[in-house]
Amino acid sequence: MIDLRKGTDRGHANHGWLDTWHTFSFADYHDPAQMGWSALRVINEDVVAPGMGFGMHGHRDMEIVTWILDGALEHKDSMGNGAVIRPGEAQRMSAGKGVLHSEFNPAPDQATHLLQIWIEPNVRGVKPSYEQTFFPPEERRGRLRLIASGDGRDGSVTIHQDAALYAALLAPGETVRHALAPGRHAYLHVARGAVQCNSQSLRDGDGAKIADESVLEIAASEDAEILLFDLP
Repeated sequence: MIDLRKGTDRGHANHGWLDTWHTFSFADYHDPAQMGWSALRVINEDVVAPGMGFGMHGHRDMEIVTWILDGALEHKDSMGNGAVIRPGEAQRMSAGKGVLHSEFNPAPDQATHLLQIWIEPNVRGVKPSYEQTFFPPEERRGRLRLIASGDGRDGSVTIHQDAALYAALLAPGETVRHALAPGRHAYLHVARGAVQCNSQSLRDGDGAKIADESVLEIAASEDAEILLFDLP
């Protein structure tokens, strides 16, 4: 089963400084049919205006992964971390028993385009923690590069959930394959470009809930950047 979710069907809000699309219910956007998929709870596609951002605010008991598509994002948190995240870097923040953080676009003249992902943890009340890792483009070209996982294998950032997040950059005609173990779910998000996943065509902003499939074959019909979630 591959259930296509068109990018234009997502929740959308333009606040001037922030243009945001919500794959699943978030903030003022609520759809009982779109509350997440397995442990995946949020995929927000945000475009943040130069010099603008999210002031200090709190989270708890959520695994938050930020992936930058263009520009940069400056992060500060109550754990004492401060960093600028750029394309190819995965930032993981385990909110655990509670954390405050802020996120701003530090550039004076360039918008920041990012994906913020929330994954529900399989353990609650842990000590908050932070991790940031760079995954060079050459490690993602023509292949699925693991960027987040429950055990931190292959240099991926570590999340508190039996889930795996892969990123890939595909040229036209390139194909990647991923086997799903019995009972596992998947979610495919196309950040840009266009691909064919088994029998379904997707392009930038589109996503697909996937279940009861043993193998996923994802072929690019134009230059594409994708994220693939392997979920419990």
